[in-house]
Amino acid sequence: MEWNVENLFDCQHDTLKNDYEFLPEAERRWTPYRYWCKLDEVGKVIMAVSEDGTLPTLVGLCEVENDTVMRDLTKRSPLRNVSYGYVMTDSPDQRGVDVALLYKKGMFRLLGHESKRVPSVEHGFSPTRDILHAWGLIHGGDTLHAIVCHLPSRSGGLTQSDRHRALAARTLRGLIDSLQTSTPRLRLVVMGDFNATPSDVIFREVLRPLRASQEIKPNMLYTLMPAKKKDLLKEWGTYRYQGLWSFIDHILVAGLRPICDEKGHFVQPITFPWLFEANKTYGGLQPRRTFRGPSYHGGISDHLPIVADVEVP
Repeated sequence: MEWNVENLFDCQHDTLKNDYEFLPEAERRWTPYRYWCKLDEVGKVIMAVSEDGTLPTLVGLCEVENDTVMRDLTKRSPLRNVSYGYVMTDSPDQRGVDVALLYKKGMFRLLGHESKRVPSVEHGFSPTRDILHAWGLIHGGDTLHAIVCHLPSRSGGLTQSDRHRALAARTLRGLIDSLQTSTPRLRLVVMGDFNATPSDVIFREVLRPLRASQEIKPNMLYTLMPAKKKDLLKEWGTYRYQGLWSFIDHILVAGLRPICDEKGHFVQPITFPWLFEANKTYGGLQPRRTFRGPSYHGGISDHLPIVADVEVP
């Protein structure tokens, strides 16, 4: 499972981070009550994603602030009775947002983790989120590698953001290439908010994923996008901006066999009714976000979570 949980900040100031807008006395009025309400809702969604009651083995989260938030999520939310461990980055991002990985301890025995720094400052950009790489043992004795990323957003001008996102994608590609070279039988999951649709240049020229197939070749990177291209043109996606849906959250795998649903999809957005609200301007539904501009709106996130079922060949 992967989910951008939209500014999951605690209510305390982090030294050297520009998180002042997420304090109780700030314009957003980010109070402990609102913080705990959001944590409860995030936990409930993770608990409910599987129809058969099986919890996700791995959950990649984007836009979480720090270790306090992750500790509260795993120990003091509805997830407190589930054996989830976590690892996360400590990035130079100016606002202090990071990525994290929840893992189910009974299914994934953590062996190690590292952060991969995107060389943003060296190329004239503001610092962005680190890329998280974790690895552990799964049933059968195989080592599974998991990467969580949150590529730079489209704010700050289209050309500038495209160049910065391409730099982050090349950094991610370098990490994947090193794993493919050093690991003869690589089992890999890459997930995150790429801020890019399937037709974006980073997928055509940088990441170069292959469409998912039942024939899994060693160390090939496969993207778990909709099986049919026409599905990308429908009212369907993970994020809606100015009335248009787009698929900017992705899951990619190597050495794993994706399992299709009855519609032929490998990745499925979670569409619980309480995640949505009506769009009064453009019509239809959109994710009910936590904030609308600087004002508290009461939702969980402006992104929908996505899930994928895979098996080890």
